Amino acid sequence: MEFIEKELEAIKKEGLYRSLRPVDGHQGAHITIDGKECLNLCSNNYLGLASHPKLKQAAVEAIQKYGVGAGASRLVCGNLKFYGELENRLAKFKKQEACLVFNSGYMANLGAITALVGRGDIVFSDKLNHASIVDAILLSRAELKRYPHKDMSALEGMLKDHRPCTIDHGQRKLIITDSLFSMDGDIAPLSDIVDLARQYGAMVMVDEAHATGIFGETGSGLSEHFGLGHEIDMHMGTLSKAFGCVGGYVAGKKELIELLINKSRALIYTTAMTPPSLASALAALDIIQKERWMAKVLLENAAFLRRGLIDMGFKLASSESQIIPILTGPSDMAVAFSRALFDEGIFIQAIRPPTVPEGSARLRLTVMATHKKQDLEMALEIIAATARRLGIAG
Repeated sequence: MEFIEKELEAIKKEGLYRSLRPVDGHQGAHITIDGKECLNLCSNNYLGLASHPKLKQAAVEAIQKYGVGAGASRLVCGNLKFYGELENRLAKFKKQEACLVFNSGYMANLGAITALVGRGDIVFSDKLNHASIVDAILLSRAELKRYPHKDMSALEGMLKDHRPCTIDHGQRKLIITDSLFSMDGDIAPLSDIVDLARQYGAMVMVDEAHATGIFGETGSGLSEHFGLGHEIDMHMGTLSKAFGCVGGYVAGKKELIELLINKSRALIYTTAMTPPSLASALAALDIIQKERWMAKVLLENAAFLRRGLIDMGFKLASSESQIIPILTGPSDMAVAFSRALFDEGIFIQAIRPPTVPEGSARLRLTVMATHKKQDLEMALEIIAATARRLGIAG
């Protein structure tokens, strides 16, 4: 098919070509890529739980008792015993009435949004929300209104243009935002969003994928941190980042979860999660709730690295978290920087359009609780020296 070759050639010419690279060994502070051991500064395994002994033990025990597969979708015979325990625990974790677990965060957003809104409804989405949110809105056939990133004046203007919503009849209005934005590392103005939603009769959904396990007194996210848990209609989170496992969830009112069970195609038409995945998620939740020092160390590591990069003159967008982007502008510069750092034993992926807006390519650094101070000091030295050699500001 000639058009495929032409499209691939165009992608390469624009500096946007991507390829998969083999990883050997566990996901930790150090990682082996293409046979080369590197300091890992691009993982979402924020607390280092992906290879934690307690998670591995839980997974092994689950395999020995239940096997490796679920057998079917949850509504057939795949609703494993672990699901009920995990969902009850997550509902209490989020201080919500009920919870529903999906195979991934992407599927959780897809399943929840398409079940809640449809043709004739309106969804207001931050322009930098995750791609899974945008895809879900488009699939729902609701009208998509994208407001400029964290611009509450623009959001209010859009809300004013549309009549109030009720869940029972008429046009539904839904505001969706990431709580912690995955590419810039900044935090949504959740209090302002909740205030506007109540004023203009809209529902609120918050995606806590990158905040779950880290922020809040118990680690349940930024909604807890800001004391807004009961003001938000739909709480989404993942089990694949700070939890170190795989899966996603939606928490909220009991009636909401019942609706998702009956309408969410992403739940109904896919095989259930495996026993070891569910068991390891339960073990991760235990650690996140009992060992809050891990999140504290993570954020201290992030603050140390962020200060060092700022002192060197790098432009870091508006990072307020463990996600620290070094903005490079052109895609080819980001790729060159990433490759040069890899040669020096630092693994940081270049992030390019369409993942980020045109002209805002970057190296997306992510810190882990398991990084040692000497790891970060070495990284700062190598990043500074490599930037000087390539003529990159910083």
